[in-house]
Amino acid sequence: MSDTAPNNRPLAGLRVIDIATYIAAPYCATIMAEFGAEVIKVEQPKVGDPCRRLGTVSSVTLNLKSPKGAAILQQLVAKADALTENFQPGTLEGWGLGWDVLSSVNPRLVMLRVSGYGQTGPYSHKPGFGRIGNAFGGISFLAGEPDGPPVTPGSATLADYMSGLYGALGVMMALRARDTTGRGQQIDIGLYEPIFRILDEMAPAYDKVGFIRQRMGAAAPNVCPHSHYQTGDGRWIAIACTNDKIFARMAELAGWPEVAGDGIYGTIAKREKQRAAVDGLVSDWAKKHTQQEAVRLCDTAEVPCGIVASVDELFRDPHYAARGNIARVSDPRAGDLAVPNVVPRLTDTPGGIDTLGPGLGQHNAEVYGRLLGMSAADLRSLEGEGVI
Repeated sequence: MSDTAPNNRPLAGLRVIDIATYIAAPYCATIMAEFGAEVIKVEQPKVGDPCRRLGTVSSVTLNLKSPKGAAILQQLVAKADALTENFQPGTLEGWGLGWDVLSSVNPRLVMLRVSGYGQTGPYSHKPGFGRIGNAFGGISFLAGEPDGPPVTPGSATLADYMSGLYGALGVMMALRARDTTGRGQQIDIGLYEPIFRILDEMAPAYDKVGFIRQRMGAAAPNVCPHSHYQTGDGRWIAIACTNDKIFARMAELAGWPEVAGDGIYGTIAKREKQRAAVDGLVSDWAKKHTQQEAVRLCDTAEVPCGIVASVDELFRDPHYAARGNIARVSDPRAGDLAVPNVVPRLTDTPGGIDTLGPGLGQHNAEVYGRLLGMSAADLRSLEGEGVI
């Protein structure tokens, strides 16, 4: 939660029409809503977004497949700053709602388009979800043990959330450009592209020397020890010795200082060649301590270390509490509910979570009446026709 009123947040005054479903583009709209934008969530009548979990400011229903529904969306677009969508490419065009139409209605419109493979290219027609984005983007290949199959890299929805984040960044950059040019533009994101963008040095390493990184389990390339280690109480810690000085501190802490410095494991190159032996030493040390003891000892020795936390541990963690990373929001349907708090943290104009999402079509009368001047009779007629 935040004490900052929505009209005092940095995106106050912007209006976003969100016609997307599932996570990627709606997550972009959610971020903008948390920082003050008015977001109008447009959903299929009686059905809604299959993933009604991400908070928006208001919900209206509208059948975009019907000519009247398409015409109403154009009226909303005329009064909006941005529109977010993640239909399969060609879908909106088939409904008469492509970029050519919407930008002619509102030349200042910024339109985020998230799809499995982007709006162009030989795969653009193919459907895609987060799991496919993770796989095609290259991160799923890296997830798992060296002798095992590729596994889910933490969450099948990683590509969705990454696309939403890049989408929000793209919308803000396009709005900034609009301040200069007076014209809007499209932002085109394939779910796999943000994943490929975060793959360290893999592209230049392959291009230059043909190196193909393989699955390494919890380990990391180029540095060692840099992994997860089980402690004596059956729990886990993460240790990251990213340079020789940190490793020397780890070696001193563990009681084998002779292997650091001029010793057999004193340089990154030496440790890389004997990764299993080095990780074995750290594993043996970790097993002599409880998780909390190991973290405390590493903190004292200035060795970067943290617990490998399960969600229940996060709820008990004093740092999460001090930072307010978990927000509690009162929802009329679910009651008091804990959710991840807003990121990023702005010191002067922070965002906030005002709602966990309205009921389906809850704001039909308000939005259509306020923005488009529709009467109660108009709404009843449209509802009877299945348009809203």
